[in-house]
This record gives sequence, structure tokens and C-alpha cells, in this order.
Amino acid sequence: MHRHTALAFMSLFFPHIAAAGPSDYVFIPGVTYGEREIDFKMGTWRKSGEGRSSAASIGFGYGVTQNWFTEIYRKYERTDDAGTHFDAWEWENKFQLTEPGRFPIDAGLILEIEKPQDNSEGYEVVFGPLFQTEAGKLQLNGNLLLEQHYRSDSTQRALFSYQWQAKYRWQPALEFGMQGFGNSGSWNRWDPVTDRAHRLGPAIFGKVALGSRHAIRYNAAWLIGTSGNAPSQNFRAQAEYEF
Repeated sequence: MHRHTALAFMSLFFPHIAAAGPSDYVFIPGVTYGEREIDFKMGTWRKSGEGRSSAASIGFGYGVTQNWFTEIYRKYERTDDAGTHFDAWEWENKFQLTEPGRFPIDAGLILEIEKPQDNSEGYEVVFGPLFQTEAGKLQLNGNLLLEQHYRSDSTQRALFSYQWQAKYRWQPALEFGMQGFGNSGSWNRWDPVTDRAHRLGPAIFGKVALGSRHAIRYNAAWLIGTSGNAPSQNFRAQAEYEF
């Protein structure tokens, strides 16, 4: 891939760096048919003037077809005032739209449906396109997401969020780079700059092969808030057992 294509891709996503929770992760558009995985995610953050908030989830996923991967998560939350408690069920579906490497940018779609334990919150739906491109050993990802709540006790706007990562593929067991998440408010009317939440920071990645299609894949990041409404510090991590 030409260098100017990679630079154009970065300029599209990096200026407006999204996620709503401390354990959220960057979606990747690729799907592996027949692959099964047990997926664990966790994260913790603290916002200025608020107590610490942490989240974790455990899920099972399966590559149903060459273009569709589906996963069910059980999610937990911990806050200073409520302790650790069950938070929600989540059904995640990823659709691969292009054959990897056929075009300069690989594309996919993500659809998440979450049913919180608190019925007053209704259902949360997250939907959006996923993009990935490569330049030598550099892999770039950028995703644009819409989040909407249905059947909740309060009227809520459809929120726009985004996420990105840049990864240098040094060696399979250890890669390094950057990740970023943030949100800007409603999809058609962004919040004032002081109310937006952006965070970014260094990340590590890797895959340890165990033989016979078994492997452990991991990634983790230390994210720093770059806007007034973002948590000052956020640690997040993910580990997958693939088989």
C-alpha cells in the first residue's frame, strides 16, 4: 500500500479521536470461519470529581460463516458506592464486507445489542462501519459508531463515537502502538468541546500460538484523557483464548 494512502487514512480518524465504558476495545473487521473463542475484557478509570469505575466481561464467540462472527457476553460493573454487580448481557455481531487485502482498505460492520440489568435503561444498540489498512509493518484501524437506547424511561439522543489504533507488527508475540477512544455527543449535533470525551495512549498487542489452531491473543492500553469530560487515566485489557 502506498504511503500517501496510509496518511490519508490516519488523517480521517486521528483528529477526532470512542467508547462509553472503561473496558471497551477496538473492533477489527476480519472474521475467521469456524474459529471459537473465550474472550475476557476488563478496564478501570476515574473521572475528575467522581469515584473509580471498573468493568469486566466474559464472552463466547464463534465464526459462523466466512463473513459473520457472533459473540455473547456477560458483563459486570464495579463502582465505589455499589460494589461489584452484574450489569448486562450483550450480543455482538461482526460482519466482514471485503476480502482481506483485496482493496487498499478492508471494511466491516459491527452490531451490538445490550440488555442491561436495570430495565429502566431499555436496550442499547451500537452500529457502525469498521476500517483497516496496512503500510508495511504498520496496521491502522478506525471505526465510526452510533449508539442508541430503545424502550428506556428517558429520551436519549443517538450518540456518535469513534475508536482507532495504530499497531507496529514487530513480532507475533509482541506488537506495540497507540489506541484512542472518544465521543462527541449527538451524531447530528456535537456537544461543546468542553463536554466531549477523548482519550488516547500507548498499547501493546500479541498472539501466542499453542498449536493445533489454539492460541492466546491479547492487547492492553494505558489511556490518558485529552478533554475535560474524559477520565484522567484509563487502563483497559483484553485476552482471548482461540480454538
